[in-house]
Amino acid sequence: MALLDLIHEPNDIKKIPPEEYGNLAEEIRKFLVGKVSVTGGHLASNLGAVELTMALHLALDFPGDRIIWDVGHQSYTHKLLTGRREGFDTLRQLGGMSGFPKRQESSCDTYDTGHSSTSISAALGMVRARELRGGSQTIVAVIGDGAMTGGLAYEALNNASRLSSNLIIILNDNNMSISRNVGGIPKYLSEIRTSTGYIQLRDRVYDSLNEALPKVAKGISRAKQSLKSLMVPGMFFEEMGITYLGPVDGHNVRDMVKAIEDAKRVNKAVLIHVCTKKGMGYRPAEKNPSRFHGTPPFVIETGEPVASKKARTWTNVFSAAILGLAEKDPNLVAITAAMEDGVGLARFHRRYPDRFFDVGIAEQHAVTFAAGLAAGGMKPVFAVYSTFLQRAYDQIVEDVCLQDLPVVFAIDRAGLVGADGETHQGIFDLSYLSSIPGLVVMAPKNARELGDMLRFAVSLGHPAAIRYPRGTAYTGLEEFRQPIEAGRAEMIRRGGKVLLLAVGSMVQTAVETAEILDAAGIQCSIANARFVCPLDTELLREAAREYDLVVTMEENICSGGFGEHVSAWYAREGILVRQLNISLPDAFVEHGKPEELCGLGGIDAASAAEKIRALAERQN
Repeated sequence: MALLDLIHEPNDIKKIPPEEYGNLAEEIRKFLVGKVSVTGGHLASNLGAVELTMALHLALDFPGDRIIWDVGHQSYTHKLLTGRREGFDTLRQLGGMSGFPKRQESSCDTYDTGHSSTSISAALGMVRARELRGGSQTIVAVIGDGAMTGGLAYEALNNASRLSSNLIIILNDNNMSISRNVGGIPKYLSEIRTSTGYIQLRDRVYDSLNEALPKVAKGISRAKQSLKSLMVPGMFFEEMGITYLGPVDGHNVRDMVKAIEDAKRVNKAVLIHVCTKKGMGYRPAEKNPSRFHGTPPFVIETGEPVASKKARTWTNVFSAAILGLAEKDPNLVAITAAMEDGVGLARFHRRYPDRFFDVGIAEQHAVTFAAGLAAGGMKPVFAVYSTFLQRAYDQIVEDVCLQDLPVVFAIDRAGLVGADGETHQGIFDLSYLSSIPGLVVMAPKNARELGDMLRFAVSLGHPAAIRYPRGTAYTGLEEFRQPIEAGRAEMIRRGGKVLLLAVGSMVQTAVETAEILDAAGIQCSIANARFVCPLDTELLREAAREYDLVVTMEENICSGGFGEHVSAWYAREGILVRQLNISLPDAFVEHGKPEELCGLGGIDAASAAEKIRALAERQN
């Protein structure tokens, strides 16, 4: 019988004999590789955390004790050990199991995560709640060294240092986030990893001093601290008041269990430094952990993606466009927040290493850093996922737009991104960006227009944002290529008494909607809005005169979106117009294929056509 067959409920792992831990880890890795090869998902991070997770489940009791997984993309083994084995067949699919921790999915999932650097703050809050309400549960935050490049982690550590009750922080150090880690903290952790001489010498000196001078405990403690400072640069965590244990081999279950049990006895914050290997146990993922961070379905034997058409993605289009501009303009620089490959800047980095900046998982810093570059005469382009840019809203307002600095935001994965679910859907950016005075907000209808908009934004001399979706770039409508002018839309088709005014990805949907309505005898004009800010007010005035119905179409929530801005402008001008807003509901959107989610959200062509047809019939 397979060892995994013995695990059906939380804490069942404790039935496994210690001599079988290695075999169980091997079974878990084989299971994860098999399932993710079919569904796609986060693989390398999960393979690296197998023994770490086993140790946590051996040392803790669920659902009473609590783990907060930073980001949460390494929680697959946790899900497996808490009785969700069958859920892996529907991993990240509509109505199926999430790829991240979800409280509604299991009582063993303590906190919903999906973004980086939040775990220590959340765990500290739970510890304070435990102190106030009474309780004895163990609370553990598991955070990677990549997430430790985010400033929020240090804000939490600063507060955790004052604790007088137990909090365990496990630093899962694999020297990777998504791209290779950068900056001083990874270098510091690397120095600790190589300081085994210090660990051995520390213990020998302490034991000798303790034996010779048992009554001079304070002196011994001072000697320990001096030795730490001498042998390991800074001993950053200890000097903050956080007990440091490690480094510990994160692939040795027994050593990990011992470290956790030791940490549970300390009435303060304890950090266990665990060293693991991302992609452990599956050679293709070990060789290329970035490629297997988030992977589509793949062939297990080779690690290669399941055969599919090699379509050009929006990210590829951006990558080529920024390279072309950089060749002509030596002042153009590119910034990423630990997403070099994801946002398409790897080629830029190779070609222009001195003009490429990876700041780590630190979007707030990235934006203000870009503002500083702009103030210094450079032309910075910050390429970032829509969902991650949310963390830097204040910096966009205060450091970029308030000073009217020419920073360009290249916003990838805007709109519905699919399988990563609520935490990653880029459905809020039109709302939060269009609320900022002075920020030009654009969205291209097709691949060629993305390049044109990037060229326009870089030469604009003011803050600008371009949002574009995930996946295959649309190449239709290339015969329409009017010059980009600030605040001017582009007419695609004229005819009928209905105007479809669409933003970005929804232009393609508008074309499909018009084709459906043509068959129903309803003729439509189509306009590519191009700009959400500033609005094309000339077109809006013309639309009020010439059309019976103006339909705004956007892949964004309704509140604060393009449609509401159009409605507000008409209201301010005192212009009466019938308007229909095709947008996503004001709700978080679960995981699933984007086309499924468009249908559920009512923004696919069939849903849009039905709403327009029903409204037209009521009018008649």
